Amino acid sequence: MQIVRDEIARHLSRSGEARRLFHGRGHCFSGYNDLVIDALPPVIMITLYEQRPQAWLDELVQMLDATLPDRPEVIFLQERFLHDEPGRLLRGELPDNPVAVEADLCYRLRLGGARNIGFFPDMAIGRKLVRERSADKKVLNLFAYSCSLSVAALAGGASQVVNLDMNRSALELGKLNHRLNDIELRRASFLPLELFRSLGRLRKLGPFDLVICDPPASQGKSFTAEQHWPKLVRSLPALTAPGGEVLACLNSPRHGPDYLDGLFAKHIPGAELIGLSTPGEDFPEADASQGVTLHLYRLP
Repeated sequence: MQIVRDEIARHLSRSGEARRLFHGRGHCFSGYNDLVIDALPPVIMITLYEQRPQAWLDELVQMLDATLPDRPEVIFLQERFLHDEPGRLLRGELPDNPVAVEADLCYRLRLGGARNIGFFPDMAIGRKLVRERSADKKVLNLFAYSCSLSVAALAGGASQVVNLDMNRSALELGKLNHRLNDIELRRASFLPLELFRSLGRLRKLGPFDLVICDPPASQGKSFTAEQHWPKLVRSLPALTAPGGEVLACLNSPRHGPDYLDGLFAKHIPGAELIGLSTPGEDFPEADASQGVTLHLYRLP
């Protein structure tokens, strides 16, 4: 496991914050494409996408003990190949109210209760970007999930954020995330609605200076890249203030960065790409087009 040990050792400078320690899903580490390790202090979370024997897991835990500055108090395992299992403990007990801390902001975690824990480390660059660009802006956060981008926007001085997601329980978690960071809920609203049936209502609430589009890669009939990204891009001019910005986050292995750029060029002539970001060095990708990309556009 020396390759895993060496990669983890590169990520130990920021203690106390949530971060990815090992990103095998980027296919940069032969033999470990199924392995992801996240630090969510005091929890170390291991995610496996293929079954591994118990002896291998025991060796991985021993390596973590030997490599990390402090012996992990809690080690939590998610086996994503088991479709209905939220995870199991390899060591310790889960905290009563676990949080991820990132850039002095807190986000509640749902460890052991759901496959999606409520926080995505690979969107750290997105939260940073939103926080830097939200001062005095009216923000629309589409596919808001647990509203981490709303928290970042309001921490960056946004005047108002409208969060939209079909998942009511995710929005309730989003409200909690705002309260955890002492953000007044009157500065944010939470709409449990389906986007394409709610465009008229959103137009009345707008226009918005910044629109964030971070849809799932695929969500059954609710969202597929091929069918719904073009429809989403066509709807943006009616929601965005003249000269406003759109942050579009693409997480679809079947579509590279050129896919979004082509849609914006086709449906919003004059839209200018002013920034293109990836999650950064904690998330190495053998093929950059297969990973998450964040596109920042300025509309005409």
